[in-house]
Amino acid sequence: MTRYLLPTLACLTLGLAPFWPEPHVAGKLRWVAGGARGMGLVDWFDLVFHGTPWVWLAATLLAGAMGLARPELGRRRCGWWGVGLAVAGAGACVAYARFAPG
Repeated sequence: MTRYLLPTLACLTLGLAPFWPEPHVAGKLRWVAGGARGMGLVDWFDLVFHGTPWVWLAATLLAGAMGLARPELGRRRCGWWGVGLAVAGAGACVAYARFAPG
């Protein structure tokens, strides 16, 4: 259970900051869903920065789910590879949104 504490804490702080008027990640995802027109490099960095904790939490939850299905996988902790996977996933989403046709 403690393996989920750090990613959850990161999501509740960095992933949702600033809290008012809306979290950055929600605004950026809405912007990307609307076509990402006018987004600059700073906006993409902001999306990756605030989105990485959510990808990290998803990777940790996936690793935990795999551990329930196969106990030998549950012994490994979601450490730096989880952070790397989160950064790679966020980068792939940005690259797809930026260079997708249409």
